[in-house]
Amino acid sequence: MTLPDSTPSPHRSVLLDEVLAALAPRPDGIYVDGTFGAGGYTRALLEAGVAHVFAIDRDPSALAFGAALGADHPGRLTLVHGRFGDMAALLGQHGTVAIHGIALDLGVSSMQLDVAERGFSFRLDGPLDMRMEGGGGGPSAADVVNSVEETALANIIWRLGEERMARRIARAIVEARAVALIDRTGRLADIVARAMGPKALGERIHPATRTFQALRLHVNDELGELERGLAAAERLLAPGGRLAVVSFHSLEDRAVKSFLRTRSGGPGAPSRHAPVAVRRAPSFRLLAAGATKPSDAETSRNPRSRSARLRVAERTEAAVWDSSGGGLA
Repeated sequence: MTLPDSTPSPHRSVLLDEVLAALAPRPDGIYVDGTFGAGGYTRALLEAGVAHVFAIDRDPSALAFGAALGADHPGRLTLVHGRFGDMAALLGQHGTVAIHGIALDLGVSSMQLDVAERGFSFRLDGPLDMRMEGGGGGPSAADVVNSVEETALANIIWRLGEERMARRIARAIVEARAVALIDRTGRLADIVARAMGPKALGERIHPATRTFQALRLHVNDELGELERGLAAAERLLAPGGRLAVVSFHSLEDRAVKSFLRTRSGGPGAPSRHAPVAVRRAPSFRLLAAGATKPSDAETSRNPRSRSARLRVAERTEAAVWDSSGGGLA
C-alpha cells in the first residue's frame, strides 16, 4: 500500500492503472477498497464514475484521509473501520449484498512505515509496536519479542520471515531481553544484525528485514486476515464481479495464487474423478495466466513497488465453496 498520487509524498499507488483496468468500473457498480490506506484506489474508482465505494481500513488514522475525499464525492463513499477479513459482516450492516469489484492492497502502508511511533520500520527508531490498529490492537511486537519462548519465536521468524538464520536470531533476542527489555525498533534491528554477523551487512537488504516482516505478519495475523478476506470476497462478489489483489511478499502471493487457482478449477481443485458430492463448479475465472508486475518506470518512480504482484479474477455464477473446498496452501 502506498500513498495516492494526489498527496505531496513521492510515493504512488502501486499498479493503480492495472488495478483499475482489472476492476473494469461501471457507472452503476458498487465497489470495495478493502485496504483504504491513503485512498489511492478509492479515489481512482470514484473518479471513474462508479456509483459507490465502501472503503475499509483497520487503522483509524488511515480513514482520516477519507473525509475530504468523501466531501469531493458526496453520497458515493462510505468509510468503514474494521478488517477486510470481516467485510461480509461489515457491509451487511449497510444492507449491501452484491458487489461488483473488490481491491485488496496487502501489507503495510507508506504512512505507517514512515511514522517512527508506529514501530514498523528499523529505518526510524521508535517504539516496537507494529499494530495496524494502533495501541489498542492486542499484543505489540515488543510483547512478542519479550515474552514468546525461544523455539516459538524462531518458528515465527522462520515461517513468516523465511529467515534461514531464525534460530540464531531468536537465541540472540532471548539473551538480550534477559539483560534489558527490547522495546525500540533500533535496538531490535541491532540485535538481529549482530546475530547474523558481518557478512549479512553486505546483502542487498538490511539484515533485520525478514525478522521485522515476520513480527508484523504475526502481530497483525495478516495471513489469516488474507484467508478470511478472500473467502469474504467470494461470498460478496456478484457474478461477473472482479477481484484484484496486490501483494508484496511471496507468502501473500502464494496464498492468493493458491486460492484463485483452486477456486478456478486449476491444480489443487477437486478432481473431476472425485465423487459428485465433493466436486465443485469453479467460483472464479482467472483473467490472467500469472501475476502482473510493475513496469520499470513505476519501480524507478517508487522503489517500494518492486516486489508488487497483482492477481485478478472474475466471479462466476457458481455457488460459494464451503470451508472444506480448498483454501490457502
